[in-house]
Amino acid sequence: MGVNSNLAIDSDDQEAEIGEMSFLEHLEEFRWRILYLIIGVVIGTILAWVFIDFLVDEILLVPAKTANISLQNLRPFGKIFLYFQVAIIGGFIISIPNVFYQIWKFISPALKSNEKKYVTSIVFFSSLCFLSGIVFAYFIMLPITLAFAGEFGTTAIENNFAIDEYFSIIISVMLAAGVIFELPMLSFFLSKIGILTPDFMRKFRRHSIVGILIVAAVLTPGTDPIAQILLAIPLVLLYEISIFVSKYSQKKQLET
Repeated sequence: MGVNSNLAIDSDDQEAEIGEMSFLEHLEEFRWRILYLIIGVVIGTILAWVFIDFLVDEILLVPAKTANISLQNLRPFGKIFLYFQVAIIGGFIISIPNVFYQIWKFISPALKSNEKKYVTSIVFFSSLCFLSGIVFAYFIMLPITLAFAGEFGTTAIENNFAIDEYFSIIISVMLAAGVIFELPMLSFFLSKIGILTPDFMRKFRRHSIVGILIVAAVLTPGTDPIAQILLAIPLVLLYEISIFVSKYSQKKQLET
């Protein structure tokens, strides 16, 4: 019995020593995680470049065709730079599971042993939330945004958008939505480390709804209240899901 206890104590001490890293060791770990992240993005970029024509013609240009917006290239090598930009951002999106994995692996030494088992689940659901945000932006936000831009004002002025400005709108809206949809996972992490509680989120629910309406108004380029409501509803749902996630996170923490 005493031997087993000593072994348990020794294993705990070894785990604590392994978990404690010096500043230089943290820098070295950070350097390797950044390197692995970049390698993943490069591989994703190469894969995106293989299907670059499909990404541009069948995905990114479809919202413009649906909104009857004409696009034009105003720079001599504008198409080349745009294709490289699409490939790099596409590579980042493709490699998003690896991005989250490297981030959480860098954070994991600061986590307790019972918390490290959630890293795989967190990476999966973080990637799912980010990609869900991109899908939502593509099928909901972008049609509303481009329809307003294409129909606003007099018809005597023809809408010929610069291709770089168009891609800037497309990419920024999708990436912003991907980040916003990370709210439940952010709630899970903050609850795990004790910063956020479900009671706090319930207490400030009304304030949050007002903030959500403001965010929806900012993200919506027009003054159409229907468009703002369409954007606000998912954000409110994400907030409610975040309360549930926070409660679940605290419950699991109490059980362990």
